[in-house]
Amino acid sequence: MDWKTDPNLEASPSRQIVERALDAIACGDLVSGDSLPSVRKMASEALVNHNTAARAYRELEGLGVVRPENGKGVFVTRSGKKIARKRRQDETLLVLQRAIDGALRAGHAPESIQALFNKGKRRDA
Repeated sequence: MDWKTDPNLEASPSRQIVERALDAIACGDLVSGDSLPSVRKMASEALVNHNTAARAYRELEGLGVVRPENGKGVFVTRSGKKIARKRRQDETLLVLQRAIDGALRAGHAPESIQALFNKGKRRDA
C-alpha cells in the first residue's frame, strides 16, 4: 500500500494518512485483524515525522477503526470496516452537497447536475 503523503495537498500529512487508512479499511484492502505498519515504518513510508504518524494512529484509534497491542502492533478492529465506511460515506456526501450547492449558485441548471449524476451511475452499472 502506498502511504506516501503529498505536501501540496490541502489536508495535513496526518489527515492524509488517516484518510488513506479509512479508504483501505472501507473498501476491504485492510480487514479486521490486519496490521498497519509500525509508527516508525509508517513515518518512513509516508515521508513524515514519527510524531505525525503517531498522531494519525491516535486519531484512527479514537475513531475505533484500529487498536494498538503493546509490543505487537496496530490492528484493524472488528468494527473497523463499518466505522470507516460510514465515516467516508458521510464525508463524501458532505463534499457532494457542497459541490451541488456551488454548482447551483454558479448558475448550473438542476437538470445538468442530474444528467451528470446519471452519467456516473451508468458507469457503475
